[in-house]
Amino acid sequence: MQHKRLFSATGLIATALGLIIAVALISSFPRLRIDLTADRLYSLADGTRNIVRGIDEPIELIFFYSDRATADVPQVRAYANRVQELLQEMVIASNGNLSLQVIDPEPFSVDEEMATEYGIRAVPLAQGAEEVYFGLVARDAASEAFESLPLIRPDQEEFLEYEFSRLITQVAQPEPVVVGFLSDLPIDGGFNPAAGQPTPPWAVMSSMRLLYEVERIDPTTDWIEDDIDILMVVHPQDLSDQTLYAIDQFILGGGRAMVFVDPNSDFQTNQVLAQGETFETLASDLNPILDAWGIDYDPSQVVADEELALFISAGQQQRPMTHVGMLGVQRPGFSNDIITGQLQVMNIASAGALYHREGASTEFEPLIRSSERSGLIDSVFFRDLTDPTILQDEFQEDENRYTLAARISGTARSAFPDGPPTIDEDEPRGVDVVIEDGEAVVQDPLDNQRDYPPHINESSNGISVILFADSDVLTDRLWARMQNVGGQRVPQPFANNGDFVINALDNLGGSQDLISIRGRGSYARPFTRVLALQREADERLREEESNLLRSLSQTEQQIAALSQEGDGTGTMTPQQEAEIERFMQQQLETRRRLREVRHQLNRDIEQLGDRLKLINTALVPTLLVIGALGVSYMRRRRRQESQRRA
Repeated sequence: MQHKRLFSATGLIATALGLIIAVALISSFPRLRIDLTADRLYSLADGTRNIVRGIDEPIELIFFYSDRATADVPQVRAYANRVQELLQEMVIASNGNLSLQVIDPEPFSVDEEMATEYGIRAVPLAQGAEEVYFGLVARDAASEAFESLPLIRPDQEEFLEYEFSRLITQVAQPEPVVVGFLSDLPIDGGFNPAAGQPTPPWAVMSSMRLLYEVERIDPTTDWIEDDIDILMVVHPQDLSDQTLYAIDQFILGGGRAMVFVDPNSDFQTNQVLAQGETFETLASDLNPILDAWGIDYDPSQVVADEELALFISAGQQQRPMTHVGMLGVQRPGFSNDIITGQLQVMNIASAGALYHREGASTEFEPLIRSSERSGLIDSVFFRDLTDPTILQDEFQEDENRYTLAARISGTARSAFPDGPPTIDEDEPRGVDVVIEDGEAVVQDPLDNQRDYPPHINESSNGISVILFADSDVLTDRLWARMQNVGGQRVPQPFANNGDFVINALDNLGGSQDLISIRGRGSYARPFTRVLALQREADERLREEESNLLRSLSQTEQQIAALSQEGDGTGTMTPQQEAEIERFMQQQLETRRRLREVRHQLNRDIEQLGDRLKLINTALVPTLLVIGALGVSYMRRRRRQESQRRA
């Protein structure tokens, strides 16, 4: 029995020694890490690891952070620690490809000049407070090419890993992203026959050309070249099988795409009403490609939503009325995706609904959805619509939340399983007339059929598509007012439609690893006791500030009274000088008390943090050991009792 007790004690001691050795090993070898946080905050995504390990040239990360200026701001310091910890995780995972330097740009220093040269801007934490730097630079050590994130905002915390990875990717792969644009809509500018004047490009296209290299693609094309990184298809109407096949093969071959289909184009509706133009249909579709991806979309149905309906004005003398087909989607309607995670409002007109077919091989992630107070209305009611109240009569709420935009990924099959389409020789067809050497030459389409490369019947690495069931979301009238500034048309956004497009292109323009990175949880999990301390300190601060203001007011009144009692020559009397001196001393004392309150707040929070660390590092293990000893003791007592009974 004595031997068993000795053995049990030895086992507990060995367990304690094992824990100490494990802690020492983890401290000595930082790559040995275990993330026990709820949202896996310290575990990098596989895409991030692939990006930082695949860098060809070493990249320097420079974190400009005003450490001294934020000494009395614990919230900012905690967020700065979170940023540095994430950057350190990326450095550790990079196998030496990344290095990190933290710089505190003191005012009027060389470091501050360097921050300014890199485009890092200083911002005040509060009105009248000292400005601070909080930005990141990624620099190629060999070429010194760099990209910067001027301000790491706290509201970007969930997307820090994505933003940092994107910054590194931009430095490692500086080639511009090429966007192939395919559409019959005059998004890139056109001509107004009624006015006899050209029309300017839409604001979204102007923004795209500032950030990307945009190439127009003929809507009758039969192939999309490999130099196109992202294919943007807007309101595709009556595309030939050859063009559909080109889109199909481009996406299955690894090309990224952003597609805007629409059950009813408000833009074309306005053209019909204003210019008398005629269109065979105001709807667009991308079948059979959507069908091959397992996406159901009915171009004859429009999503109406009573909760998100916008107010429109039918005339100057008429009151605004709700239009259940024009929606103002706000935060609850956006998913927590990189593209939509920080959007606030998007205006959408006569959008369709997207569905993911059960059993489809693709993955379907809704990005934008309607509210539960929505339903479907036949698109025929939107054609030549002059009175939006008609839609109210047709609207029936069905309590479904419809997907208006989605991310499509995963394995997809070709919409042309039998290979490239051919032109039927028996069907009537037109001929093309071209000028060669000054002579008209008639060409038969059969003579110019493309010799296609090997057919792709299934995507090898998955597809990456952003699908939106509305094209009017791109029109200026739904998101931006154009102003003339210095002879240039400058958009003044009032909605985030343009931000959605740029976010989507940024995301699609990265590597597959970058696209795979998703938003994280929030690091900030404040304790209720900390919040109580902050509220208490705020109340004390407000009380001190009120006392200061009252003192200032009383002193000014006393000085004014003394001035009236003086000789009127402007000479300060001894009483006035004494009163001013008293005011200055009172002001200094009040400021000292304010500083004490702030320092006491920080001390209370730091002491609370120290206590929590003590509990986590000492008390909890101690309780576990005591519990283990108690369990061992109880088991020993039971064995002893059973032996006595025997």
